[in-house]
Amino acid sequence: MWPHYYPGSNINPNIYGTYQYPTFHGQPYDNYNTGYLLDTTDNWDRQRPIRGQATWTTGGQVTKCGIPWSKNEYMTVAVGENSPYKCGQTLKIRNLTSPGQREIIVTIVDTVAGYPANKVNLHRNAFIALGANPSIGVINVEIIPSPELEKERWGKYLLEIIKTAYPTYNVTDFHFIRKTHVSPSQTKETYEYIVHSGQDNIRIQGNVVYNPNTDRVTSIDFKEIEHFERYDNLYF
Repeated sequence: MWPHYYPGSNINPNIYGTYQYPTFHGQPYDNYNTGYLLDTTDNWDRQRPIRGQATWTTGGQVTKCGIPWSKNEYMTVAVGENSPYKCGQTLKIRNLTSPGQREIIVTIVDTVAGYPANKVNLHRNAFIALGANPSIGVINVEIIPSPELEKERWGKYLLEIIKTAYPTYNVTDFHFIRKTHVSPSQTKETYEYIVHSGQDNIRIQGNVVYNPNTDRVTSIDFKEIEHFERYDNLYF
């Protein structure tokens, strides 16, 4: 299934089910918003935020990273084949197109031929989570690799990601489970959350792995542990 693309634009889906920009003097040309040539150089500082654009896709069954598009409730993204960002890496994407500049955290699960380093292809669910209407097709974003967070906010930050992934559910509880020192450069913190909608309740366990020396996130993941019913505020 092809992703949506903006009617009347010259942006067309390619064989990967992603967007392929036409070329101008051998370079990708963006006439959707700005009319300028996109920077196709790959000499990006992997830790430096860069401004670019995001499109969306419905993904597929097979990815070049071997990580499914469905990871973390589709909070996933593809990057250019020559991008300095690598499979499994965590990126923060900030929407610069709409007021409020909503942000999400996504995991790199696939690559796209022809995309420059400052262009990403979000899963449709992640695109919507940024507050963008899929009919728009393309939005301006800031790409923040290995996002840095305050240590005391890990659990609350993961909470915001779960709220985004479960938009029709309310979070009723969350608490810290454990901290594990995996290595001198990796610490994992584990949290548990309960979300509910009507009589459906889900217990979710989430992990944040970060470098304790730099406070930069290495990876974020969460999974559903249990579905259960709720009655008169009693869980069983």
